[in-house]
Amino acid sequence: MAATEQPLASLAAIEILKKGGSAVDAAIAANAVLGVMEPVLNGIGGDAFVIVYDPKTHKLYGYNGSGWSPKGRDLAKMQTEVAAAYKKAGMKTSDQIPLFGSLPITVPGTVDTWFALHQRFGKLPISEDLAPAIAYAKNGFPVTEIVAKYWKGNFKAFEKNRGLIEEFANAQHTYLIDGHTPSQGEVFRNPDLARTLSMIAKGGRDVFYKGKIAHTMADYFKRIGGDLAYSDFADFHGEWVQPESVDYRGYDVYELPPNGQGFAALEMLNILKGFDLKKMGVGSADALTAEIEAKRLAYADLAKYYADPRFYKAPIKGLLSDQYADQRRQLINLSHANPDIGPGDPRLFNGDTTDFETADDSGMMVSMIQSNYAGMGSGLVADGLGFMFQNRGALYSLQDGAANVYAPRKRPFHTIIPAFVMKDGQPWLAFGVMGGDMQPQGHVQVLVNMIDFGMNVQEAGDAARWRHYGDATPTGLPSEGIGTVEMETGFDPSVKAELAKRGYNIVPGTGAFGGYEAIMYDPIQHVYWGASEMRKDGEVIGY
Repeated sequence: MAATEQPLASLAAIEILKKGGSAVDAAIAANAVLGVMEPVLNGIGGDAFVIVYDPKTHKLYGYNGSGWSPKGRDLAKMQTEVAAAYKKAGMKTSDQIPLFGSLPITVPGTVDTWFALHQRFGKLPISEDLAPAIAYAKNGFPVTEIVAKYWKGNFKAFEKNRGLIEEFANAQHTYLIDGHTPSQGEVFRNPDLARTLSMIAKGGRDVFYKGKIAHTMADYFKRIGGDLAYSDFADFHGEWVQPESVDYRGYDVYELPPNGQGFAALEMLNILKGFDLKKMGVGSADALTAEIEAKRLAYADLAKYYADPRFYKAPIKGLLSDQYADQRRQLINLSHANPDIGPGDPRLFNGDTTDFETADDSGMMVSMIQSNYAGMGSGLVADGLGFMFQNRGALYSLQDGAANVYAPRKRPFHTIIPAFVMKDGQPWLAFGVMGGDMQPQGHVQVLVNMIDFGMNVQEAGDAARWRHYGDATPTGLPSEGIGTVEMETGFDPSVKAELAKRGYNIVPGTGAFGGYEAIMYDPIQHVYWGASEMRKDGEVIGY
């Protein structure tokens, strides 16, 4: 089974599975096709995180494929370059790293992730895994309505911020058709990306990080005045990491550790364990108040403690402890929003010691998420390579002393998080909800819908969602008090009115409620149940 945001990506994954490929082979195939067809969201210029369930060992394996910053740029230099970039662009100076140009670019980790996964769990040659994406990039595909909308919006943003983008002709050459972004149904081709993927299929990981592609990327940054150098690519490797879990009403929910934000979902669930959400009722004011307040508490900790663990030792054991959740839960009053929520001190409880899915006939299940971060990314495309570099580095803080402060060869705070749930020692659910800071909120809402309210795997994603924003951020932005809650139209208007009465700023939804994909395993019938996002182009296919 394969569940992805694009029907043709799901189909490519199924074709790989039918050829005898593993779930990992299928995930690589799907990811590569998504990078071709949805460059507004992801591609090989971005990073990836993965959780794999291996039925041979009955274990979960996590991979952190997030890239690092340049070795040759320290905090003082970054601060100087950020100020200079805004000044050159004629824009107001900010203490936030811009989304555009070379400053937010970190080494792309996706290709590294593919080969690390493939070496451990692949069954087919990686050239077969990449063949569908190469064919679509070369021969073309029809652009879907929502992708066409995003594509147009991204290029409007690029034009508005041209002063921050050192070189833009390559992006125009790669992503425009006769000077315009592709419209719905228009066939788009990316021959440069087809050549790049073909080189990777033939030359392996090293062609990207040490060979011809690495030299092309390094030469491009040198030409435009960027700081990423050849050694930054050549020295880079992602890492295998241990997924961590909390028990939520008998379900072991796993996320990857920081520098991702997955543990915020675990902290929310730990807090919510103390409330009888089922008794409160789905979509009730009390249930939503408990969920929103749990989110605010977890995100206050996220802003303070989440960073690259090679540079900052977050109090992980304390953050995920039941005792800390008990303490934080005392700050929730269901009758009104807490006007003064800040980070707690999980160190007191620390002791000694964060998407798309595929599944194969062996029982292997993969939860994988990959992104360019904000929109298409930085606006920069290296000469002839056909992909845009991510702007993930915009998520560093420039505040000296902060956990997530910028440093050379440091990985930024990350939003993309795969998730996995085990039940009674067996795999139960591989899933994800894409969309920036919506992701932990989305993970919790889906799980609450299934575990507390008895929804099936598709209903849990279709149900109306809320999104809270306005908390302090890992980049150093301060809290906006109680913040804002966007709510979809599926919620009862009387419930919205009650939440407003309790002190929340309730606004209509803008559509930014994430993208959900999931595969659930039924250990009794030995079948998979799939779900896909109705708000996007998603499609789940099984055979």
